[in-house]
Amino acid sequence: MIQRMIAFILLIPVAPIIAIMYVLLTCTSPGPFLFIQKRMGKNKKIFSIYKIRTMQIDAERQKNKYRNLNEADGPVFKIRNDPRYTKVGKFLSHTGLDELPQLINIIKGDMLFVGPRPLPVDEAKNVPPNYQKRFTVLPGITSPWVVQGSHNLSFDDWMESDLWYVENRSWRVDIEIAYQTIKLLIYLSLQK
Repeated sequence: MIQRMIAFILLIPVAPIIAIMYVLLTCTSPGPFLFIQKRMGKNKKIFSIYKIRTMQIDAERQKNKYRNLNEADGPVFKIRNDPRYTKVGKFLSHTGLDELPQLINIIKGDMLFVGPRPLPVDEAKNVPPNYQKRFTVLPGITSPWVVQGSHNLSFDDWMESDLWYVENRSWRVDIEIAYQTIKLLIYLSLQK
């Protein structure tokens, strides 16, 4: 309940930032502003995640075309410098600004600030049995995987970091991960 209130309060100062991103994105790329996708959360409940669209409108259909560029092992699809990014979208994705609408997911009770990143349903269905414990907690906007290097980690390292979080989660751990995430986002923003 506390995180839902914090997310609601954060929407006020974040709203102008989202408005600026709306103008930048809609002026430079046709298509909707928000990207809404089904993800698997706690207890494998399916929910709609909200993100600012960072890719071309037909990005999902182009996935097979770029399958050979997939940098992730395991059942996930990740390309750090994905050719499907829009000009503005690449910046938004690499700085994490595209995740701001997930405050709505927190308010709705589908997510928290910290927890395992929710996977698209087709990827989540292929998570091996030894990593299923990641689905016993609410997913988060950020996670140990994010602050430990995300795309640079193997799938097994990613899943192990999720299991570590599930077994060690606490307010102290959440605050430390949130702090490390903010530091990372500032660093990435200054690199652009």
